[in-house]
Amino acid sequence: MVNTRPLIAQSDQSLLLDAHDPAFEEARAALSAFATLEKSPEHFHSYRLDALSLWNAASAGLTPEAVVETLRRYSRYELPVSLAQSVQATMGRFGRITIDSGETEGSLVLRCDDPFVRAEISGSRKLGGLLAAQADHFQLQLVDRGTVKRELIKIGWPAMDLAPLQIGDPYHFNLRTELDNGQAFGLRPYQQDALDAFIGRKLPGTGYGVVVMPCGAGKTVVGMAIARSIAAKTLIVTTNVAAVHQWIDELIDKTDIPAEDIGEYTGSAKQIRPITVATYQVLTWRPDKHADFPHFDLFRRERWGLIIYDEVHLLPAPVFRVVAEIQAIRRLGLTATLIREDGLQEDVFSLIGPKRYDVPWKELEAKGFIAAAFCREIRVPVLDHDRMRYAAASQRERHRIAAENLVKTRVIHELLDNHSTELVMIIGQFIQQLTRLAKELHAPLITGATPNAERERIYEAFRRGEVKVIVVSKVANFAIDLPDASVAIQISGTFGSRQEEAQRLGRILRPKEKNSYFYSLVSRYTVEEDFADNRRRFLTEQGYRYTIEAWETDEWAQTN
Repeated sequence: MVNTRPLIAQSDQSLLLDAHDPAFEEARAALSAFATLEKSPEHFHSYRLDALSLWNAASAGLTPEAVVETLRRYSRYELPVSLAQSVQATMGRFGRITIDSGETEGSLVLRCDDPFVRAEISGSRKLGGLLAAQADHFQLQLVDRGTVKRELIKIGWPAMDLAPLQIGDPYHFNLRTELDNGQAFGLRPYQQDALDAFIGRKLPGTGYGVVVMPCGAGKTVVGMAIARSIAAKTLIVTTNVAAVHQWIDELIDKTDIPAEDIGEYTGSAKQIRPITVATYQVLTWRPDKHADFPHFDLFRRERWGLIIYDEVHLLPAPVFRVVAEIQAIRRLGLTATLIREDGLQEDVFSLIGPKRYDVPWKELEAKGFIAAAFCREIRVPVLDHDRMRYAAASQRERHRIAAENLVKTRVIHELLDNHSTELVMIIGQFIQQLTRLAKELHAPLITGATPNAERERIYEAFRRGEVKVIVVSKVANFAIDLPDASVAIQISGTFGSRQEEAQRLGRILRPKEKNSYFYSLVSRYTVEEDFADNRRRFLTEQGYRYTIEAWETDEWAQTN
């Protein structure tokens, strides 16, 4: 342990971490367990102790005393008394309210030993219609379990749900020990840790929650291992048809489940089997905006023992409604990041469950499970005539003008020259821009409209090295069967989405002998610089060194 103090803790619950201090990396890793990173410029990173991060820490077994001791260990100055008191008070709210089985079938009991908190709950208009007050507890119906938890967290009282979970129809299978290609297969140590953290000892209060692991670390394998451990009928919901097929391929490749026991529930197939894989799109389809969601019945009509929500940070808001109703089913969220751009992190916490396991990207990189990555933001000038268009444009038009900056093409050519022997994936948002670029580079283009067979043909040629460069639209964000690349060049994105950054970086993190490079091209003095701050914050939170460079005609000038 490095004996220096890089942290400045302040009474408003903000934390400043000196990026130049020898103990910076050590302190950053410790803070990630209970604090939220807000900004990460080059000298000081700023964090905040918010309720959700502290409740996640409490749910993982971290005590207020341990949090305060960590803050004291790294704090450069004496820790404000009010800060320690605030940590104690916030974390002390977790578990003060419990939900457990009622005396009659179909009912639950909400208990709280604090009369003032009970009075606050009774005074809530939304909770009043869901809870029946008794002498020393409240009664609620099973169907209202999730809604009550969501409303409780909104008033600052996260409930600990101890009510039993239903078993579901049994279904047993095993993970293979050897794959068809002869390669040995087994859980990596951190995958076993994720399994153990989720399952616990199958006691009350376990069997639901979120596992956070970077792309390329094997979240699918963890999901399969948890399903095997629970040994019950399982529903897996994921982002698109390509991801459905990838899950099915992985299940067939790595388990002894017969193909006929795996069902596909998508727009083109409605198979329900012991292991069923569906898309969010089909579940949220409805004839018109006033109609109900007809496929939500899939959640209710079968005796599922486990529901896996793949890429849970993208869980559509309408699905939260049905998730609130089916709290008796074990539920697992898989994601590379808990960040939701719609601000619904609290809904994930209350309805899916708390974070059960989180492994830092850099830790897996250090152990060789994912590739080492270097992240560079290249700021590109805008031509004079485009600057005039930009000045007169609306905010949305400004985003597109900045994204489609033609000077980026010159930078791309230079980057391709620098990485001429490597596999390069160019990723963007706007199809017209990507089409023009693919034509100029004589590179294949993959968009949402590209047929699956054509995608697979391009991917296979890329894997074999017959094609060195491919141009890909936002399908790169979510399709988990994209091939490996060692270089990714991001030329445009979705308003600085940190979700998007996690997915795109993950495309180049598969284990390999060489380092990976992730470039983001940003138009200088435009809204793209503001959007880039979100992305930079996410990557530096994961421990990546993120450099900013300026491209000046034929050379780059270091700016930080």
